Amino acid sequence: MNKKLTDKLRDMSDTNLLLTITLFVFVIMYLCAVIFLGEGFLKPQTFLNLFNNNASLIIISCGLSLVMITGGIDISVGGVMALVCMSCAVNLDLNGGNVFTSLLIALCIGLAFGIGQGLLIAYLDIQPFIVTLAGMFLARGLTTIVHTNPFNVENEQFVHLRETRITVPGLGTVNKHGKYIPAYIEIGVLVAVAVVIILFAVLRWTKTGRNFYAVGGNPQSALMLGINVKRTRFISYVICGLLAGIGGYVYFMHVGSGSPSHASGAEMNAIASSIIGGTMLSGGVGNIIGTLFGVLSLCTIKDIVSSIGLDDAWWTGITIALMLCIFLVIQSVIMVNKHSNKPSADSTDEKTAKKSAG
Repeated sequence: MNKKLTDKLRDMSDTNLLLTITLFVFVIMYLCAVIFLGEGFLKPQTFLNLFNNNASLIIISCGLSLVMITGGIDISVGGVMALVCMSCAVNLDLNGGNVFTSLLIALCIGLAFGIGQGLLIAYLDIQPFIVTLAGMFLARGLTTIVHTNPFNVENEQFVHLRETRITVPGLGTVNKHGKYIPAYIEIGVLVAVAVVIILFAVLRWTKTGRNFYAVGGNPQSALMLGINVKRTRFISYVICGLLAGIGGYVYFMHVGSGSPSHASGAEMNAIASSIIGGTMLSGGVGNIIGTLFGVLSLCTIKDIVSSIGLDDAWWTGITIALMLCIFLVIQSVIMVNKHSNKPSADSTDEKTAKKSAG
């Protein structure tokens, strides 16, 4: 690597460097899909469907990124989503509820798991993996208790909300009959975009956001700087739980049904998306915009695998595993090269936290 490029890499913060890698990988991947798999990937609706089909994954991935930035993990989000779907479905179809009561149920479930797990992890110092593993089993078990069999929701108010489409001005395609078909997005996409914007602003421009990075980078140094480490970790899990509830409702609006098998593997996809997006499991480094493109990259590779005729589930899993490993190697090589070329002058903890925050 030449000296000029090395200097540029060294001057970039860890977060911005990994974000740049994520954006580059996504653009290259999508261009390859367009070149080798036909013009279907050029259609505006094909690109927007990445958001339509994965709005809930974007939301829970943002929550997981927040927790991972503080050095934690949460593998209960998939179970929480399934519990939200089943509880809302039962409320709407069997208990005479409406959209507002079902939404309130979703928020309460997410907050309950976020607060409960946050207390155990932040204030009792129990390992996050163990606590959230128990939370995952609890959520899956409660889902079966709420209702055993899967069923579609027929509540008219909810069906109308679920079928609502928002036309995107200026985007569309002409079909083979010469009819113009405008591109559209679902309501859940607006929610996902709002979550990305809000969390990006919080992490970049608020004291709470800087605290997340400081705690994840070095908890002892953060404590010496006067940061309440336990409260910061607790807040991250509360937000993650709340976003799991919101993501569960967005997923519910997309599928329109309740089932114990819903959102199976969602937590693993969210973790993979966060890592691909540049969030490091060791904490202190991450970017919500990177998480968004991590989700898009993950879903694009799934579409590519499907487009070339490999529809079996194991091919998708193998491809995602290879992509994740390759991306981790790229991250490690570039980060090691960057930090090995740093000047030997000592830097303060405050400067390190600032650079990690981007």
